[in-house]
Amino acid sequence: MNELVRRHTALSETDLEWLHLLVSEWQLLADLSFADLVLWVPTRDGARYVSVAQMRPNTGPTSYQDDMVGHTVPRGRRPMLDAALDEGRIVREGDPEWREEVPVRIESIPVRRESRVLGVIARNTNLLTVRTPSRLELTYLQSASDLAQMIAAGAFPYPGQQGDTETSPRVGDGLIRLDADGIVQYASPNALSAYHRLGQSADLVGRHLGRATSELAVSKEPVDEALVKLASGWAPREAEVEGNGGVIQLRAIPLKPRGARIGSLVLLRDVTEIRRRERELMTKDATIREIHHRVKNNLQTVAALLRLQSRRLAAEDPDGRARGALDEAVRRVGSIAIVHETLSQNLDETVEFDEIADRVVAMVAEISPGRVTGRRTGRFGVLQAEVATPLSMVLTEVLQNALEHGFGPGETGRVEVTALRSGGGQDSRLLVTVQDDGRGLPEGFDAAASGSLGLQIVRTLVEGELAGTFSMARAPEGGTRVVFDIPVQPEKR
Repeated sequence: MNELVRRHTALSETDLEWLHLLVSEWQLLADLSFADLVLWVPTRDGARYVSVAQMRPNTGPTSYQDDMVGHTVPRGRRPMLDAALDEGRIVREGDPEWREEVPVRIESIPVRRESRVLGVIARNTNLLTVRTPSRLELTYLQSASDLAQMIAAGAFPYPGQQGDTETSPRVGDGLIRLDADGIVQYASPNALSAYHRLGQSADLVGRHLGRATSELAVSKEPVDEALVKLASGWAPREAEVEGNGGVIQLRAIPLKPRGARIGSLVLLRDVTEIRRRERELMTKDATIREIHHRVKNNLQTVAALLRLQSRRLAAEDPDGRARGALDEAVRRVGSIAIVHETLSQNLDETVEFDEIADRVVAMVAEISPGRVTGRRTGRFGVLQAEVATPLSMVLTEVLQNALEHGFGPGETGRVEVTALRSGGGQDSRLLVTVQDDGRGLPEGFDAAASGSLGLQIVRTLVEGELAGTFSMARAPEGGTRVVFDIPVQPEKR
């Protein structure tokens, strides 16, 4: 719609915003009318109309099998469009139009914003299935007529009060028509079923909906005056009411076809099962986060015990090899604990790995405080938990190896971790490079044949668990370069 309006018409951005508000609401008009809607806007030179939006009803057969958006018609071809645009009134004159042996009644509704008519809605009703209307259908059609008059007067839609098209109640979910005092004139079968779920046993017709709703909800929790007013249709608002184990979602739409409020529409939907499932998911999410939190605490306890054991070995370990092994174990356990700590704060099983990488770099850099500095460039981004845990261990091992073997006593230098994500979909990958400016690898060094436990852990995790590749070689500019390339899931936008 944006492109069509900007290319063909002289409407301003505020006019276009009003059309967007209208289109976000007009499924309601289509369903109440049992009719297709096509929005026509005059072109910049006024010689033609261009259709910028279309809506089919959920409550009846369509009168347009083809997509009308983008079509143009010259002015004069459809006199009802001209009359509605020029005179600013709803035009219903004329005989039905036949389309593919189907009679279609056409009406034109001007779309007004303040003092200007921006375009015209063509309402097309398929008459092939016309029969004596029921009370429900009569109520729908009367409500559609009221809304059409409000659109023609510029009183609908209500700015800032649009319902969510995905979650808001629709006409078929349940509809209640109120008079100006909030008394129920009509309630559809689905609406009655929803209120029965709340504990309403008698019919709603003739009752004040606001007071009836507050009486049903009061057993669950205190209900303030705002809910009474909303359920009485005084303002365009949405709310949820809970009682008797049921939950219904309400949306009130005041009807003001001639400027004064004559009543309201209340759309409602039984969302009891939806809310129950949401609560179950919230409980499961909380349980999973609590598990991650406890795992993190247990790992930190293990790390603390290993540190304590390391300190007690001072007299029995003159060459420090045992203490070094225990310190390595502490860092390995610590890197896993960092991942679980992050997972305990998230609602899903994903982590923003950049923070974890920075903490791993800082933790490993404690091996040589003040001598070797570490930093990260690029983005790891969001990773799944099953990738983040082994990746944190790999990063810990590679950094630890660089700091221990790349620099001698008293030597200074730096270690840089670079992350690069590429591709998309099934081809999304993460390329990680760890490079230091230390002494480099000894001549003839073969990472695959090395007996180092750390390198064995890295190769096993990268190639086995992460299904990636691992390489380790001298950097052309000096030092050592480690590269691992792993497949990852694409980040959600």
